[in-house]
Amino acid sequence: MTTGKLCFGIIGAGRIGRVHAETLAFRLPEAQVAAITDVNLEAARTLATRCNIPRVADSAVEIFADSKIDAVLICTSTDTHAGLIVQAAEAGKHIFCEKPVSLSLEKIDSSLAAVEKAGVKLQVGFNRRFDSNFIRVRQAVAAGEIGTPNLMHIISRDPAPPPYTYLRPSGGLFLDMMIHDFDMARYLLGDEVEEVYTAAAALDPGFAKEDDFDTAVVVLRFKSGAIGTIDNSRKATFGYDQRVEILGSRGKIDADNRYANQVVVSGEKCVYTDLPLNFFMQRYADSFALEMKSFVEAVLEDKPVKVSGMDSRVPVVMALAARKSYDEHRPVKLTEIEG
Repeated sequence: MTTGKLCFGIIGAGRIGRVHAETLAFRLPEAQVAAITDVNLEAARTLATRCNIPRVADSAVEIFADSKIDAVLICTSTDTHAGLIVQAAEAGKHIFCEKPVSLSLEKIDSSLAAVEKAGVKLQVGFNRRFDSNFIRVRQAVAAGEIGTPNLMHIISRDPAPPPYTYLRPSGGLFLDMMIHDFDMARYLLGDEVEEVYTAAAALDPGFAKEDDFDTAVVVLRFKSGAIGTIDNSRKATFGYDQRVEILGSRGKIDADNRYANQVVVSGEKCVYTDLPLNFFMQRYADSFALEMKSFVEAVLEDKPVKVSGMDSRVPVVMALAARKSYDEHRPVKLTEIEG
């Protein structure tokens, strides 16, 4: 870090890779990108041109071998995350990895052990923790503004379903989509979940063919006794639906959707607004930038990361418990998955 900037190598030039590359290139002067790679080298070249990245590497191995690179950004498919984390740690690189680290707890544990052995930092991409609405909700709960939390409801619905070919490699609804909400549940209440119960359906037959769901509700029981619900849908035709409400002993707090504007049109027969922001890249643009800024500061200033490897492990346990609950038609304690 002779320049005083954190020097990155980016692995993965897909949708989320583009988001992070643009953040590093255009929004974080304390960072620079030395190289990028992707299995699709043409995609890497296109992104390198857009973000003024000087080199397209042939492989991740080439990035790990570059002594000028301080940190790597892993934006590849989920099944590659754990192996790349181990390689990066062994190369002495700090690591920012998209969620989840793996669909397997054994692979997650091996990755975290490699990180600890190497003494490098690992932050995992649960970007919603950096959203200003949800930060304010967490502050209210932590400060006791609404008393003791009793009930929490998280709504998370995509505007349109992904391609069916995306589903199996992603881990499905619980490990790919609801995993963000599992993380939010822990973060917002500052409490751990003991038990989950799941109701889920594949209302679109294509999801059933992939052994997945497009609609689900999970009930959470926290150690404190509080109860939470998470509802997910793959198809909210009006836009990206992201809401939270927490009811406490002395009041409630809620966070609504984000909109492109605050305009309300009032007519003779109806009052209406424009639709909410349409997808995660618009809704969470600022949170993506803030999570990357947080990681850069953690490395440059040698501070703890705000989303640790263990923070990334617990939502996977919750997701596996949610699937087990559906399969066995019963509540499942997280200790059953850990055991």
